[in-house]
Amino acid sequence: MCSDLVAALIVTIMLIPQSLAYALLAGLPPEMGLYASILPLVAYAIFGTSRTLSVGPVAVVSLMTATAVGKVAHQGTVDYATAAIALALLSGLVLLLLGFLRFGFVTNFLSHPVVSGFITASGIIIALSQLSHILGIDAPGETLPELLHALAIKLSMTNLHTLAVGSFCLLFLYLSRRYLAALLTQLGLSQLLSETLAKTAPVAAIIMSILIAYAADLDSKGVAVVGTIPQGLPAFAQPHINWEVFNDLILPAFLIALIGFIESVSVGRTLGAKRRERIDANQELIGLGAANVASAFSGGFPVTGGFSRSVVNFDAGAKTQAASAFTALGIAIAALLLTPALYYLPKATLAATIVIAVSSLIDWRIVRDAWHYDHADFLAIAITILLTLLLGVEIGVISGVTASIALHLYRTMRPHFAIVGTVPGTEHYRNIDRHEVQTHANILSIRIDESLYFANAAFLEELVDTELEQREGVEHVILMCPAVNTIDLSALEALQSVNTSLLERNVKLHLSEVKGPVMDALKRSAFLRQLGGSVYLSHHAAVLELALES
Repeated sequence: MCSDLVAALIVTIMLIPQSLAYALLAGLPPEMGLYASILPLVAYAIFGTSRTLSVGPVAVVSLMTATAVGKVAHQGTVDYATAAIALALLSGLVLLLLGFLRFGFVTNFLSHPVVSGFITASGIIIALSQLSHILGIDAPGETLPELLHALAIKLSMTNLHTLAVGSFCLLFLYLSRRYLAALLTQLGLSQLLSETLAKTAPVAAIIMSILIAYAADLDSKGVAVVGTIPQGLPAFAQPHINWEVFNDLILPAFLIALIGFIESVSVGRTLGAKRRERIDANQELIGLGAANVASAFSGGFPVTGGFSRSVVNFDAGAKTQAASAFTALGIAIAALLLTPALYYLPKATLAATIVIAVSSLIDWRIVRDAWHYDHADFLAIAITILLTLLLGVEIGVISGVTASIALHLYRTMRPHFAIVGTVPGTEHYRNIDRHEVQTHANILSIRIDESLYFANAAFLEELVDTELEQREGVEHVILMCPAVNTIDLSALEALQSVNTSLLERNVKLHLSEVKGPVMDALKRSAFLRQLGGSVYLSHHAAVLELALES
């Protein structure tokens, strides 16, 4: 309990500036960031499975919220805030539905490199979108060209006082992140305490900038400040959904749910592995769904598990989700008592906090590694990054899913195969192009290293025909199937076609090392009765028997 209280105190200090900043990023009043950090934490603590995952507003989801809601309402209006609340409700309902249907496997539809590419592009857009607040100009935009164009037009209108505050906070936060922990360690503090204090630097930036703004009366000099923040706890009320904009929000709600779920599960599994904790993906859907529904009923916007604060929560010693409940209590106390003190908080400070926070999201290493390791992965990442930057985050998510599926189909439509022979003195069979092996003139042994389905069914037929044309005297073709986990109906029809074609050439088709579930499926069809050859338990047994027929 004591460790959970300590972790909660540290995360609360960290979460207050983050909540305010991500509300700004989403184009919402700052109090909504606080509201989204109270009940959602309690809901996840009840229904989630990770002991250390910290739920709340995060950068990418906040950006996606701004993009989605900006299409149905104008920032600063009641309709905009109402739409954001409705979006949280819809995202929560999508997550709950997927959880009840046990669709935790949806994380498999996005490859890790593609997700990293999307997050990198989103980080760039987020950082550029905050430059307008640091410069003190109005330069809206949702894509890279829009932001650059708006910044170029309005650059001459930069407010120097705002720029000074924003630049100071940027420099302070950067230096704190890079050097403060090491400096405190040199001064005699423990490494854990030093790193924890370094992560609370945004709080120090907020306090300093408030004092400067108040003392210098910066709001009268054109520096945008947060202004009056309603004091008190959020009202628990049923969210209002305008059914006229339902169709406009349902797709963004699904995409936000998907990205938020993937990010949360990734963080939860990473931290859980360190303590040998198991994360149930299906229950996580329910936990995150409940968190978003709770956010909607308390006047918040979409939330998910955040990497930085979850790591802080873990490092601070959180043992159970009681830490999240205590954090929610801390945020509630802040909403009750501290909001008047935030009146003079410059928005440039919050923007600087966002820029430094998202800088860790931009990962060009994955692009470089993909280029060196696999050009297909690189292409998928590049497409995701470019489309996100040029067309926006929603198109980026859709392109990421499409690229991941297309990449899988590309890799499996022409599966790896090998013509195999016997390693002398053994019962092992290896690729004739890689090893010194023994073969038989009357036998063509082909190892298939992929499941057979509609995308590679035609390839299978072409493969057998091509290899057979290159050899004379072949009487038996053996398909070695240790890596074949499934054979769908399209592939079954292709096998039947291959069998018929071979029989016309007086060549028999055989199968070896077929897995049990695949064999069960084949027995339910007429294929085995029509098969010209036999099915062998081992490839070696097949070769020994068929070689005697030569």
